Amino acid sequence: MNSVHELLAGLGTLLRGFGLLLRRPRLFLLGALPALITSLLFLAVLITLIANLGGLITWATPFADGWDTPWQGLVRGALSLALLAGAVLIMVVAFTTVTLTLGAPIYDKIAEMVEEDLGGAPEAPEESLAASVARAIRQSIGMVLVSLTVTVCAFLIGLVPLVGWLIGPVLTAVMGGWLLGIELTASAFDRRGLLLVRDRRRFMGLRRMRVLGFAIPTYFLLAIPFVAVVVFPAATAGGTILARELLPAEPPRNTGLTSGPPPPAP
Repeated sequence: MNSVHELLAGLGTLLRGFGLLLRRPRLFLLGALPALITSLLFLAVLITLIANLGGLITWATPFADGWDTPWQGLVRGALSLALLAGAVLIMVVAFTTVTLTLGAPIYDKIAEMVEEDLGGAPEAPEESLAASVARAIRQSIGMVLVSLTVTVCAFLIGLVPLVGWLIGPVLTAVMGGWLLGIELTASAFDRRGLLLVRDRRRFMGLRRMRVLGFAIPTYFLLAIPFVAVVVFPAATAGGTILARELLPAEPPRNTGLTSGPPPPAP
């Protein structure tokens, strides 16, 4: 029952995010812009790829020019499908990271608004722009690579007869939601000087069911084309609320160089 309560509390965190943003329609619409831009950008890339797919595959397979028509069509058709599926997979996996990167100032503003509404937010630690950008790029690349690995592994597991059709989607939802939670809580953790991904994982691990109750529904909503445009601002606000629930009242601070537990009280 405690696990069910935590799952429902996590879902409630997402709903609270919607409630906070709906009271500020301008900020809500502003927060939808990065997701809309990313969606349109990915759509343009996909259309361009489809329009040039035949020529690209022909250029990449000169060895098949002299083959008989059935074999040539079969090989090039299979490669076309594989390339298209791979492009769609990368877009799905990278959508959240790209959107958060493009809309970083907007989502930081949403997180700041949530912190002000709830009270007790500390001042953001000082960090040079170069260090902040380098850290963001490094963490974003790492998250995309991990997400791709999880997605491919879940797909391969899904091919296993009988049990694969169940385990694959469950693994995708749980791991995809967990990684999404890591990204959506970043702003609140950064504000408290907890700059490393392992800092977020450590506190999220203390209340896994609450994190999954928030992250899995958000993951599925963000996977629906263009629904993500509406969900993303609320998910950012919900991620900030979730981080505050995970962190102690007076969270430990560090410079990103260490990630250990807070020192004992004197």
